[in-house]
Amino acid sequence: MKKTLFLVLLCLLATAAHAQRGKRKKKGEAAATVPAPPPSPMLKTYMDSVSYAVGTNIGQSVNSQQMDSVNVDMLVLGLRHTVNKDTSKANAPLLDEMQAMMLLQKYFGKLREQQEAKSRQLGEANKKVADDFLAANKTKPGVVTTGTGLQYVVMKEGTGPYPKPTDRVKVHYVGTFMDGKKFDSSIDRGQPATFGLNQVIKGWTEALQMMKVGSKWRIFLPPDLAYGSEGRGDQMPPNSLLIFEVELLGIEK
Repeated sequence: MKKTLFLVLLCLLATAAHAQRGKRKKKGEAAATVPAPPPSPMLKTYMDSVSYAVGTNIGQSVNSQQMDSVNVDMLVLGLRHTVNKDTSKANAPLLDEMQAMMLLQKYFGKLREQQEAKSRQLGEANKKVADDFLAANKTKPGVVTTGTGLQYVVMKEGTGPYPKPTDRVKVHYVGTFMDGKKFDSSIDRGQPATFGLNQVIKGWTEALQMMKVGSKWRIFLPPDLAYGSEGRGDQMPPNSLLIFEVELLGIEK
């Protein structure tokens, strides 16, 4: 049981560290020195701090699983019974290792089914909203609809060449949802994005090949030309319709 707990803690710590590195990479931040924890009368020793940090990682893992009605007292009791070296009857684990594993498999299996059902329902609702939006949007002046369902408005016509499917391009863009909420912006980062046209979502690949260098378009991407029914983590709900203002700055040599 102690070996199992040790492996679980290692996984939790590794997951948290990987998530933090991912956030830094996504924001383009350099690796920073980890600051020393603030002084606290409760953290009297180095291992007090380490132990508390392990507890915060377990808590973050519990929260990330969207578990409802977690009994924190029993969670702590399980930790105490597993870590405590006292083998007396009063401190013996209430479940053996096999019982605990089977219980968790059943619980998380059911939780995963519930979350998948919730995601499907949200995706279906978002798809209908997207379809209604596109149907109304296509009738507006200046909106062009392609055979794939992509829609665009030319804000500025460029005079440069068209990129080819395998070219690398440099663009500035702002991405929003239908309600106007911004989810990404190269302009806010102060750095144009550079990527291969065959390395991005379908809607971008299609739209940018129709743009001359120097052009600026507003493009409306149906879910199947964006991130589809899977979405993209917590940031991008399933079947999201995405709106971008994209300026094609150049084609990389």
